[in-house]
Amino acid sequence: MDQITIAIPKGRNLRPSIELFHSIGFDASAAIEDTRRLLFYLSDEKVKFLVIRDTDIPTYVEYGAADIGVSGVDMLLEQGRDLYEPIDLKFGFCRMVLAEPEKLRSEDDPSQWTHIRVATKFPRITENYFSHKGIQVEIIKLYGSIELAPLVGLSERIVDLVSTGRTLKENGLVEVEEIMKVTARLIVNRSSLKTKYERISHIVEGLRRRVNENSKDMGR
Repeated sequence: MDQITIAIPKGRNLRPSIELFHSIGFDASAAIEDTRRLLFYLSDEKVKFLVIRDTDIPTYVEYGAADIGVSGVDMLLEQGRDLYEPIDLKFGFCRMVLAEPEKLRSEDDPSQWTHIRVATKFPRITENYFSHKGIQVEIIKLYGSIELAPLVGLSERIVDLVSTGRTLKENGLVEVEEIMKVTARLIVNRSSLKTKYERISHIVEGLRRRVNENSKDMGR
C-alpha cells in the first residue's frame, strides 16, 4: 500500500479538514489537541499528516512534499500553481471583497474609476479583477492588518477576505463589490496521481461522497 502524505491547514479550517478525513477512516484528531506538532503518522493506514499554513500548502503539494492537500481557493488562484483540484470541500466559506472608508463611499461612483490604489494580500487576483474592468490599479502588497491602510492614508481602498464583515465595520470601512466567494478545495499533486493512482483515487472518491452527503444533509 502506497504511503500518502496529506497537508492540512492550521487555523479555522483545521478542524473541518480533520473531521472530513476522519469520516473516511483517517483519524488525525490528535492535531486538534497538540497544536505545536506539525507531523502526525497513522502507521496502520500508511498516512502522514502535515499541519502547516494555508499559504504554504499549494507549494508542498506542487513539489511533491505532500500528495494531497486542503487549501482555500483564494490561495490557489493567487499562487497559480500546477495542481489537480478535484473537489470543492464546501467549508471555510468567506468572501473576497473590495472595501473603502464609509465617508468615501457616500460620494464615490465605481463606474467612473480609471485609476485606483489598493492595499491587499492578493495582488494577482486584484490585478486580474481590475484589468478585466479596464481600470488601472496601483497595488500595495501587505501581509496583514489590511484594514489599517485606509486609516493611515496608505491606500483609499482594500481587497481582503471577510466572513461576517465585522472587522470592516469596526474600522469604518464598507463593502463596495464582491470579487469572489471562497471555500476550501482538495488539491492533488499531478505526479502522485499517476504513481499512486489507485490509492489517491480511492481517497478522492471517498471524500467526494462524504462532501455530497454533507451537502444533502444541509439542504434538508
